[in-house]
Amino acid sequence: MASNSILLLCIFLVVATKVFSYDEDLKTVVPAPAPPVKAPTLAPPVKSPSYPPGPVTTPTVPTPTVKVPPPPQSPVVKPPTPTPTSPVVYPPPVAPSPPAPVVKSNKDCIPLCDYRCSLHSRKKLCMRACITCCDRCKCVPPGTYGNREKCGKCYTDMLTHGNKFKCP
Repeated sequence: MASNSILLLCIFLVVATKVFSYDEDLKTVVPAPAPPVKAPTLAPPVKSPSYPPGPVTTPTVPTPTVKVPPPPQSPVVKPPTPTPTSPVVYPPPVAPSPPAPVVKSNKDCIPLCDYRCSLHSRKKLCMRACITCCDRCKCVPPGTYGNREKCGKCYTDMLTHGNKFKCP
């Protein structure tokens, strides 16, 4: 009787744990581990009554073996295996832009501004602003566009009356 009730208790715990862990799996990825289940302790064997000597056969009653199923395992999430790829190819290093040419007089500004404004859509307007900036700041940035920081704060902070950058 006691072994039957222990068996029923174990079955109930397994079913309840399975339902409980299924609800937990829906909420979280990794459920909390279930508390350990103690193996049932068997009652000590009962001595059979002693009979007078004679051909007495005692029926052998096999003791029931109770298998406690292991707690349900949550699915283990394995990290994706990296796929072999070709080695990383880095682009070749870009050579830094040349430093701004040194301007000593207004005559040095004309060829530098001519190259700076060569691709501009309004070349005369660009030339007039470039020569003004070159005369004040004694510098023209290298290239046809950008690199304004090469000439420093004077060149980058000069604004028009409309608060636009004056120097091209």
